[in-house]
This record gives sequence, structure tokens and C-alpha cells, in this order.
Amino acid sequence: MSLYRKTMFSILMQDGPFTTPDYLDTIPFSKMGRETVFSLKKYGEQTKYRVLRNQIFDLLDVRSYVEIKSLIGDASGRKEVSAKAYRLLGNMFGIKGSTGEVVATVSNYSRTADGVIRYLKDTVLSRFSSYIEMTNEVDALSNPVDLMLIMFDDRYHKKARFEAKRKLLLMSLAGSIDQRERETRIEAKFSEFLDFLNRYVWSPQGRIGELELSYLFSEHGNDDFSCQECAVLSLDEAKGLDLVKGQKLTLVKRRRFQSDERSVPIYVSIRKKPPEAKVLKLIRKGEENPAVAVDDELGLLGVLDSLADVKAFQAHLTRSAIAADSFMVLEDISDSLTTGKHHGKNAGSSKDTRMLKFFARLGGMRVEFIVHTNESYLNYIYQRGVAHDEYEVKRVFDSGAAELLFPQDIYHLDMTVARGQQLDWCRNQLEGEG
Repeated sequence: MSLYRKTMFSILMQDGPFTTPDYLDTIPFSKMGRETVFSLKKYGEQTKYRVLRNQIFDLLDVRSYVEIKSLIGDASGRKEVSAKAYRLLGNMFGIKGSTGEVVATVSNYSRTADGVIRYLKDTVLSRFSSYIEMTNEVDALSNPVDLMLIMFDDRYHKKARFEAKRKLLLMSLAGSIDQRERETRIEAKFSEFLDFLNRYVWSPQGRIGELELSYLFSEHGNDDFSCQECAVLSLDEAKGLDLVKGQKLTLVKRRRFQSDERSVPIYVSIRKKPPEAKVLKLIRKGEENPAVAVDDELGLLGVLDSLADVKAFQAHLTRSAIAADSFMVLEDISDSLTTGKHHGKNAGSSKDTRMLKFFARLGGMRVEFIVHTNESYLNYIYQRGVAHDEYEVKRVFDSGAAELLFPQDIYHLDMTVARGQQLDWCRNQLEGEG
């Protein structure tokens, strides 16, 4: 959690000066006020407090906490303040258009913020969804002013006040990401990337979007459930197979590319990281600037039959870029397919993960490529300690993001226990028959 001390994420930490208290007390020189001042000095957060206080006052158009309390019960005043707040936020995030368009865009930030929590609720913390479910009143709101006023309204429970603060922070991150996407033309670049693949990379003998359905039939070891043997089967060959413990049948939908005179099959998953995933990545990294933390907005995962095919694909990419009248530079290359050594820097990553990873710069884009052989891909799915589903769980817990977003004194969830139980459940799902 020390990762978050020096960032704005510290406003969610329950063991610091920005803790959400059980009850609010805004009386001047109160015990709570004195404790807050002492805590600010202890953690050296006086400047951050002044910045946040001024931002709140400016957005709510007030000069004191007393005026905030008055605004809570003033419906017409809140309406005026909201109109001004939307205008200010629209200009800050560079949102063009009418007032209605600004409101709609900020509402999208609210949906992204809610989407982060729902994603965790449905995946990494699925076994504990009842613990972390959002308060209905906070879930229903998208107006930043209404959410901000909840933080100062003692009629709301501590959990609701914390969730209003959390939602505002997540909305702010979503706004920063949206602004950067508009500045970097990420939507247009994604379309250009797909066009590049279809025109220059995939075999012209196939129609756009044409896929060959095959299965990877694999045998997995008892010790770590790593892939011991793998064979590619057609749909007909896979029919009627009775799998036993340790066997897996994994569907792959493959395209083809031409390498010299050969037509080489490749399973491809192309992605544009959604806003919710980008927000969560910022939190895991403890980074407020999406330009620094989110460098894999465009990506391709490829799976080939052999190391020779992996090398052929890499060479084919660079030739395809030349055909598209662009030089291609490969950056940040990490090849644990051939070396067998992975030096992951991210929380929860495993040294046993094997893949070829690099960024390709071409045509004004920077695209992340992750390339596997069939065996390394199956380990990426199933192997104990390596499987991506396990990694998803571990990196949310081990980075401190889970504890930051769902502090134990509010959600009554021990993250150490939750991590172990979620990983056990994940392993049972991966190693089950099928």
C-alpha cells in the first residue's frame, strides 16, 4: 500500500489523514479536526490536503465546509452548481460540444467507474461479490456534484461516503484516459491496425474474418499442470473424445499468413484495452498519468505451432510493414520462449511464464505483440502459478489495489484470506475436466 502514499490514490486509504470516518464532525476545533491536522502533519500531506480542499471548494462554488452543509439541502443551488461544474469539467477534459454532450460524456466516466467495480465483482473477487456490492444510492448517481455532497452528508453511512469518494476518483481517471485517447486518436489507430493486418499480414487466399476451427488436445503433468504433450486436431478428430483427468481440449480459431511458399496457421486475439481495464491498470501501477502507465492500448496475441513458425511470423510482420510503406521497429523485446527466463516486473507475475513479447512501431502506431507456441499458450492458460487467470487474481491483490478499493474496516473482507480462496477456486476451474 506504500505505493499509493505519494499519489492522489492515498485519499482512499483508511490508515491515513483522508480516512472516511464513521461519523462526520465539521465543528471548528473539534476532536476530529485536531486529529486530522495531526495526521496530515504525520504523513506530510498538508499540501495535498490544501489542493484537494481548494478543488472541492472551486467545483462546489463555496468558500467553507459550512457552505457545503448548506448546499446539501438547497435543491436550486445544487442545480446551479451542477451546471457550472459540468462546464468546468468539460473544459478541463477538452470535451467539445453542447452542455448535453458534456453531461453524456461525464456520465460515461461514471459508467466506466462503476464498470471497474463490477469487473472485479464478477471476476477477481467473484466469490466475494456480496461483500463488495455497491451502495444503490451511489451506483445510481453520475453527477459529480451529487457524489461530492454525499461525502459531506452525515445522513449517509460510512460505506456510501467512501464509495462516493472512490467513484469520483475513478471517474477522474476515466476522464484522463478519455482525453488521452482523443489526443492520440486511438480509435482511428485501432481501425488502421486492423486494416494493416487484413491488407498486408493475413493470407489473401482467405476472406476477411475467415477462421479455421481447430482444437489443441493436450496432456498436463500432475506436479504443476504444465503441458507435456500437444496435438492439433480437426473438429472431426476431436468429436467423441472422452477426456480424462489431466487432459484438455482447447478451441483455437486460426487465420493464415504466407511465409515463403508455406501457408502458416496462427490463432490470433486482437484487442483494444477497454477503459475499465485501463483505469484498473493505473490503480495497480499507482500511476495517475495514463500516458505513463498504459502503453499497451493496441495489442495482438498470436499462437503458432512451433518456434520456427514464431520466427517466421516475426519476419513476416516486418516485411508486411515495408509492403505498407512503413518501416517497423521492434522495441522492448522480451523472449522467454527461447531463453526460458522471464523477468516480470509486475505484481503477481511468474518467472516461469514463457512468451515472446515486443512492441512494434509502424505507421504512427505502437502495438504490443505477445506470441506463443501451442505449448507455451496452453501453459499460459492452465499451468499452476503461470495461468493468466491466476495472474489476474494475484496482481490485483499483490499490487494493493484490492485493499485500496475495498478497505477491510468498511467491507469486512480479509484480503489475504480472499486471495487464497479465490486462487484455489480459480485452480479448480482450470483443472476441471474439459
